Amino acid sequence: MTLALLALHLLLVGVLLPRRLAGSPRLQSRPALGAAVWLALMASFGTGLLLAAHHLVAPLGHEPAGLVGLLPHLEPAVAPHAHDWWAPVAAAGAVAAVTAVLAARAALARRRHRETLDLVATRDRGRRLLVLEDPRPAVYCLPGRRARVVATRGAVDLLDERGLAAAVAHEHGHLHGRHHLVLLAADTFALLLGRLPLARLGRTEVALLLEMAADDAALARVTPGELAGALYALATAGSGAGPAGIAAASTGVLARVRRLARTPAPPAPAYRLAALAAPLLPYLLACAPHP
Repeated sequence: MTLALLALHLLLVGVLLPRRLAGSPRLQSRPALGAAVWLALMASFGTGLLLAAHHLVAPLGHEPAGLVGLLPHLEPAVAPHAHDWWAPVAAAGAVAAVTAVLAARAALARRRHRETLDLVATRDRGRRLLVLEDPRPAVYCLPGRRARVVATRGAVDLLDERGLAAAVAHEHGHLHGRHHLVLLAADTFALLLGRLPLARLGRTEVALLLEMAADDAALARVTPGELAGALYALATAGSGAGPAGIAAASTGVLARVRRLARTPAPPAPAYRLAALAAPLLPYLLACAPHP
């Protein structure tokens, strides 16, 4: 029974829900919440997969105890789950190791890029950016402890003052929101389970939603029309950030411009609940009392 419940959960979270949620206007209306929902589904799938593997290896490893199993000190008659902790700890350690490797590689690439920029770029203190003498138009950021926002000379020449301010404000939205850390979690899941629809679609959707969240941060300084014009101009001119940065017009420009032009739909309350409860659901399924 437990394995059947977990298998159904994995099918729902890993295959069916991602196809249903991809491109959802309601998630896009609150992109930070939308990204949290996708990450919660990834955490839920990982927890469910670990519990399913454990029950395959040791189907009689513990007595299903329901919610009181989470609080064994309140119910002495219920066997605690202490003997099961080695498996999740080992799995968490493996995931943490992969995440650390990805983070270290990205940090090294950013550091090398930053050192090069500090040698060749010109600081524009009024606009809070570095100007790189490159005719290719691009505006991007290098996150981290010594963050940078960079605009090439091509972008400075292409955009008017308000358009450049919109692109720069977008990049500061990425930096203030620490979006590179959120993207790192999605990257790790995609690396480990890349063929799964949740991994494949989730990585793309999280990246798009983070771009929309940065767009929302920029709207505190510029109008939707100014931001949409800057995104369109950079996208049609071939904007890019390279492997180390996050560019203003590198992901889902058409969807983002359309979103700026429409009235956002309110998110369903269920999405907030999903972001909070989804990671715990597999454990509750595995430990629920059943015949």
